Amino acid sequence: VTGKGMTPPQRILFPPEKICMDWRQKRRPGAGLYNLGSTCYVNVVLQCLTYTPPLANYLLSRQHSRFCHQQGFCMMCVMEAHVRKVLYSSASAIRPRAVIRDLKCKQFQVLQQVFFPFCRGELLTSFLVIGEFKPDIPGDAYEFLRCTVSAMQRACLSGSSDLDVSSQETTIIHQIFGGFLRSRVTCLSCEAVSDSYKAFLDVLLKIKAASSLTTALEDFVTPKQMDGKKCFNCSKCKKKVAASKRVTVHLAPRILTVCLGRADDRSSKKISQVVEYPEYLDLQPYMSDTTGEPLLYSLYAVVVHSGHTCLGGHFFCYTKASNGQWYKMNDVSVDNCGIHTVLRQQAYLLFYAR
Repeated sequence: VTGKGMTPPQRILFPPEKICMDWRQKRRPGAGLYNLGSTCYVNVVLQCLTYTPPLANYLLSRQHSRFCHQQGFCMMCVMEAHVRKVLYSSASAIRPRAVIRDLKCKQFQVLQQVFFPFCRGELLTSFLVIGEFKPDIPGDAYEFLRCTVSAMQRACLSGSSDLDVSSQETTIIHQIFGGFLRSRVTCLSCEAVSDSYKAFLDVLLKIKAASSLTTALEDFVTPKQMDGKKCFNCSKCKKKVAASKRVTVHLAPRILTVCLGRADDRSSKKISQVVEYPEYLDLQPYMSDTTGEPLLYSLYAVVVHSGHTCLGGHFFCYTKASNGQWYKMNDVSVDNCGIHTVLRQQAYLLFYAR
């Protein structure tokens, strides 16, 4: 077996033993968020991140801002201020103006051309390159989540440009959301095996033929044939050959973020079918090594998209607060609900804590 992509880091930026997965303080749910003009997709991401226990614990401790020397915009400082404001506010709702304002800052730029799993065709533009961000234009919650997490990751790397790639993947953000996928390619002629590894911060699953999250995960790890134009260049056979490729979770994240891809691959039509998802998920069957004890995750947040097409509609979410209770968060409203309600939704994003 040959492998690449798992070089040991030269430096650990944030010790994993300092991460606290349980809430350090238990309190009532925080404030709702005003919609500042088609910003529901921003609100749901902010709420889900606010109720991510290890991230909230870190942000509430002010460990980042106390030692931050970044000039100008810093997404970690922005999120720290936002989380504190939401959880400590006595108001029923607040305006996330600081986050919306800083979206216009070019230092928050992530991609020159962004991929919208929810918005295709004419909406496949670079408006989410934040210099062109417009709060009155509908956006996609998954893409905004990716942009936000990437911006927090870059903030943690400020002043550390000389680090090797493996060391860059040891920030507090990668320690919380990050894992590794293994891609194993097996030559169908000589059975030679080649492994490669890639860090990930979330997983995008196809759901067109899936009735449940576990079915989608099973399809994700099912070996796929590589032939025709996708032939494998086998180092042993010294030529391009047909091969089998299987992707598995090699290193599990502490927080598992899953996007159920509801946009049809060939159009902007929304896949509205019911995809069941459990309150407790065992990730062990989808690991590179499936032996051993169950690898259990607990659901703590769900983002829902309502609407018949991918080009509009509305986002709201369900989150589990530090008091252990579930709440429906729909912009300014924060309403208590039960787990049975949470599990009956047309989910788009799922957040699980290990």
